[in-house]
Amino acid sequence: MKKLKISVMFFAATAFAATTFTSCTQEEDVQPIDKLEVTEEVMAQFTELGFDVSDIEATKQPTLGGGEESGFMLEGDIFIAQENFRKMLDSKIAHEGPVGEQYRTNNLVSSSNYTIDIIGYTGNNSNGLDNTMQTALQWAVNNYNRLNIGLQFNLTYGTNYQSKDMVVYRVSGGGGGSAGFPSGGSPYKWVKINSGTSSYGTNVTEHVITHEIGHSVGLRHTDYFDRSISCGSGGNEGDGGVGAIHVPGTPTGADMNSIMLACFSSGEDGEFGNYDVTALEYLY
Repeated sequence: MKKLKISVMFFAATAFAATTFTSCTQEEDVQPIDKLEVTEEVMAQFTELGFDVSDIEATKQPTLGGGEESGFMLEGDIFIAQENFRKMLDSKIAHEGPVGEQYRTNNLVSSSNYTIDIIGYTGNNSNGLDNTMQTALQWAVNNYNRLNIGLQFNLTYGTNYQSKDMVVYRVSGGGGGSAGFPSGGSPYKWVKINSGTSSYGTNVTEHVITHEIGHSVGLRHTDYFDRSISCGSGGNEGDGGVGAIHVPGTPTGADMNSIMLACFSSGEDGEFGNYDVTALEYLY
């Protein structure tokens, strides 16, 4: 997710729905999904996983078909679904901390899933992408397909999303969006674009969608270790249990041209930075 200064910045929530984490806490310690609340125990569990819990809140996110997904929002832009919180607490996988620029998670898309069927949802309801979003999605997919990597996105538009690998749809909110990380070798399926994003134009909407797809295939924020680099304030997002592994061939300083920076401006062109390309070519 991205967050920017008042005059030129806005939220682009990046939901982290990861599935491999470290903790000794067991599943039975987690609250039932229908009775979520922020307790001292929950805050301690997230702190152990590496999150900043100063602004944690229990919340629900809308899903297609009129459903809801229960979980916790942290650091203003990280959504952890309750079912994934359970997996985080049960995992015994170790993680690496910050060592450089351009970062990935422990979770990536496996080679057997490199062909990704992605759909832009166009239902005649509040979840349907508007015209600006539809164009921006095409541009974002073009960003990935023109790279020299194994991933190939097959884009369609419509309402039959159930069998698709990735679904891009609209939700209520200001400029921005949300997504998650790969699970089981598959990309994260649900990419949500906030309804207010279109008001910033096609290029910025392209930027948001490209950014969120980046999370869905395993990229973290390039300045996750110090959000103030792009946001003007904020600190380390933490390992978060999903890993923050430096991608070889990318610099160790801040890459201010990266599409994966935590915050962005209303003047974005929607294109990858050079080291974004390097990172994706290395990973895929």
